[in-house]
Amino acid sequence: MLIKVHVRPGSREEGVAQTGSDAFKVSVRPRPEGGLANARTVELLAFYFAVPAGKIRLIKGAHEPHKIFEIKD
Repeated sequence: MLIKVHVRPGSREEGVAQTGSDAFKVSVRPRPEGGLANARTVELLAFYFAVPAGKIRLIKGAHEPHKIFEIKD
């Protein structure tokens, strides 16, 4: 399954909110430095979808706020 994610780094509150059928907004505390925000996004998505973090892969947008992730079943 592919999902579209808008990441908001540097947020006070962390969380995942569904904004469409395949679209999500993820707020993370880490700043977008050294891949920390992307790593935390994967952790939050893994918790939200109840899958291991190893089953979530960033497909597109490593340096952009709008990303596409693949979640393997």
